[in-house]
Amino acid sequence: MARYRGPKSKISRKFGEPIFGPSKALQKKSYPPGHHGRNRRRKQSEYAIQLQEKQKAKYLYGVLERQFLNLFDKASRRSGITGEILLQLLESRLDNVVFRLGIAPTRRAARQLILHKHITVNDMVVNIPSFTVKVGDNVGVREKSKSLLVINESLARRTSKKYPWMEWDDAEMLGKYISLPQRDEIPENIQEQLIVELYSK
Repeated sequence: MARYRGPKSKISRKFGEPIFGPSKALQKKSYPPGHHGRNRRRKQSEYAIQLQEKQKAKYLYGVLERQFLNLFDKASRRSGITGEILLQLLESRLDNVVFRLGIAPTRRAARQLILHKHITVNDMVVNIPSFTVKVGDNVGVREKSKSLLVINESLARRTSKKYPWMEWDDAEMLGKYISLPQRDEIPENIQEQLIVELYSK
């Protein structure tokens, strides 16, 4: 499957945020990449700002253009605030849930674990990173995979920070998706209204 495999620090510098996690390059060079990065002061158009916000969301969640458009179409058909529903759909992806639970240190690592059949949903092995986790679903580590070093190291590094829409049982290595996250609970710095405006043109 097509994924961005280029330099991560370049993308982080482009948006001025640690898109793929903490970046030393972003700390040293807090300006956009390229020959004119330090001196680029041209005013961006409204379209450019909206497009950049969409691109940032795509890189953050590791979603391709067609997948992102399909999620937006699904969000726009539901009743409620389209931007918030879009973020809820992104947060409900299995790779993101595995990352949020602390089973994997990054979304990329979570995708790898899922593809190699280390993750279960309601006791069934699921190897599709884009699988939509529903409220009430249990997401855990496959019994044979509970001794994997990469999973145990990631769980050991888990901070005390918890997400109110999920529960985690250390003993069982099992998490539960208890509710859809509210917008103020989602920590990602995304202005979803700009994305809605972009697709609404």
